[in-house]
Amino acid sequence: MKTYKLTAFEANGEKILDEAFQAENDEAAKKQGEHLLAEKNLLEKTHRCTSPAGKLLLFHS
Repeated sequence: MKTYKLTAFEANGEKILDEAFQAENDEAAKKQGEHLLAEKNLLEKTHRCTSPAGKLLLFHS
């Protein structure tokens, strides 16, 4: 399992989510990140999900 990082921001730049989670691979992490954002009603906020190698898996601004 690898550790991925999910972050979401308000329009003013305030960080409203900063969460690490475990996933088997990048595809599973992308799905899990989308699920976490939907669960917290943050899909329309600026967000990103990065892999342990720094790869950008999800991004919305």
